[in-house]
Amino acid sequence: MAVLVETSLGDIVIDLYTEERPRCSLNFLKLCKIKFYNFCLFHSVQRDFIAQSGDPVGGGQGGRSIWGRVRGEEYNMFEAEVSPRLKHKKLGTVSMVDNGSGLHGSQFFITLRENLSYLDGKHTVFGEVAEGFDVLSKINEAYCDKDGHPFQDIRIYHTVILDDPFPDLEGIL
Repeated sequence: MAVLVETSLGDIVIDLYTEERPRCSLNFLKLCKIKFYNFCLFHSVQRDFIAQSGDPVGGGQGGRSIWGRVRGEEYNMFEAEVSPRLKHKKLGTVSMVDNGSGLHGSQFFITLRENLSYLDGKHTVFGEVAEGFDVLSKINEAYCDKDGHPFQDIRIYHTVILDDPFPDLEGIL
C-alpha cells in the first residue's frame, strides 16, 4: 500500500499503514486517485519539524476528505484514528493534520526529524516515507518566511498509486 509523490524537489514514496489506519489510508489513497493533491503546495515548512501539504488553496485552512467529495459538504471531515501505538518517532512519519476538534480532511504532514512525541495523540500517523529522504532534506533546508511559507514554491506535481487494497467508493470518479 504505497503512493509515489512527485514533487518539485524530487520523488517521495510513502508506505501506508492500511491495517492500523484504514480510514486515513483510504482517504489519502482515494484523494491521490482523483488527483486532489496535484499542484498542492507544501504551504508550511518548519525546519527540523514538519512539512505540511494537502490544502488545494495553499493557505492551510482548506481541504476536504474523500467522503466530502462523494457524499457532500457535511462529510468534509472525518473522525481521527488516534492511538498511542503509532508514534511520531521516525524521520519521514506521515500524519493527517488534526483541525483542533479531532477531525481530519485532506491536509497531512511529513516529519522532518525523529522523536516528535509531543505530536502523539494529537495527529494521526498513517504512513511513513520509504524512499526520498534526500527530498525531505531539500524541503527541510528551504528558505521560509517567519510563518513557515517557503519563498520558492515546493509543490506536489503528481501522485501515483503504487498499491491500493481498497475498492473505489461509489461516485469517486
